[in-house]
Amino acid sequence: MPLLVIIILLILAWFLYKLIYYRSNSFIELKNKIEKYTKDCNDLNDHIYELKRTHIGIDQLDYGKASYQDASNYNYKRPELKKQVFAPNICNCSRSVCDSARKQPFKYVCKYFNIKSTEENLEQFENMLNNFEAAENGKNLLVNEKNNIINGISSEIPFLIKTFDKKNLEKKLGFEPIDLSTIYFPKYIFKYTSSGGNAATQCDVVFNLDNLNRFVVYLSELVKFKKSAAGQRALMTSKLRKSILERDGYTCQKCGASQKNEPNLLLEVDHIIPISKGGITSVENLQTLCWRCNRSKGSKLDF
Repeated sequence: MPLLVIIILLILAWFLYKLIYYRSNSFIELKNKIEKYTKDCNDLNDHIYELKRTHIGIDQLDYGKASYQDASNYNYKRPELKKQVFAPNICNCSRSVCDSARKQPFKYVCKYFNIKSTEENLEQFENMLNNFEAAENGKNLLVNEKNNIINGISSEIPFLIKTFDKKNLEKKLGFEPIDLSTIYFPKYIFKYTSSGGNAATQCDVVFNLDNLNRFVVYLSELVKFKKSAAGQRALMTSKLRKSILERDGYTCQKCGASQKNEPNLLLEVDHIIPISKGGITSVENLQTLCWRCNRSKGSKLDF
């Protein structure tokens, strides 16, 4: 029998094997058995997605709209010119600005992307840092929890399925895909392209957790220099967040859930009196909540 025919038959046999298994009563019973845990994982996954959607809420300057035509007789346009993109997070600038942004990224991000040194903006960046750190921590905890659930039923899953069809198995069990990427971190881009398109440089300032911590401190110094009340309060940095979690014994202050009993429990640091209602970032106004309680607080006004 030709090798090609054998391969085709094997593929068809594998396809039919999976089709029969995923429609079997044993698999349906297994899926129902862990339905509660699957739902809990998916709810946490949705919550992490919401945390990653944190927006700093700072509008870019509106410079208006214009049409532009190049009627030049010179045919010297290079490919780099065609790559130029105009977007709120991209600054098409001179070479000197691009080089200076590399040396002093925070200063130039504030200057060219209209981020004012105000207490309001400082709070927004602190909130972004707090949410992003919870999201990054939550992703790892979620992966661990999902793996624990699947490992718990591993003996009831056929060897071929759990070995060669793992991703599809997770999908069939009802687990939503977990996005482990960090592309949601805000990125500010300075781009220089010469008039002829022969030279091009680019400086990317990515606000990952490290840069967000640094930027919060940088912005707070500018705010304090202006004698704002923010100079008298604490900064919501990773260091402060960790100290609150340690102070509260890694235990939710509302429901009592603890990482001691639930190693993969996502805990968050919350303002007892919300910033929107006059609360400030201070040790006394911060508490540890599990993600479920923090999520329910966000949907209730009388928490």
